[in-house]
Amino acid sequence: MNHLKLVENNLERWALLVLYTLLVVTMAVEVIRRELFAYSSIWGEEIVRYSFIYLAWIGASAAVRDRAHIRIDVLYHYVNRRIKALLYILGDLVMMVVAMFAFYWSFEVVGVAWKFESVSHGLRLPMVWFLMAVPVGFGLMMLRLLQSLYRDIVDFRGGKRVYEGEKMFD
Repeated sequence: MNHLKLVENNLERWALLVLYTLLVVTMAVEVIRRELFAYSSIWGEEIVRYSFIYLAWIGASAAVRDRAHIRIDVLYHYVNRRIKALLYILGDLVMMVVAMFAFYWSFEVVGVAWKFESVSHGLRLPMVWFLMAVPVGFGLMMLRLLQSLYRDIVDFRGGKRVYEGEKMFD
């Protein structure tokens, strides 16, 4: 497996692992500091908050990649394979339009923070870095949606069963 394919297949997983580890370690340190030393810091709270925000947006991209996002799929059980593929393609197209609008409009907030040089209270870092979580998340989602659309169109043309993702519950 080449390195680019390895990164493409695991980009979100690695980012989620790093962010989740940062979140858990920081939270544990802050709980220990608060309980044992009666002292806590604002920077710890900010690290946890912003790690969680990035975790959510990157996790949304991973869910799109694995087709693991929440959906109502009752209709899929009653249609043939070709209709099911068309419904998945339609769903991805609708999601792509929403993601494109959200991606575009999310830069307005980033632009305001950039213009006024907003900084976070505890870390004293530019807020742009934290507000970029939304466009980064939607950008990754659009990338994964393009990959999903390509895969579904190829499968549809080839008469193959469309990728339905992993099932959490049966």
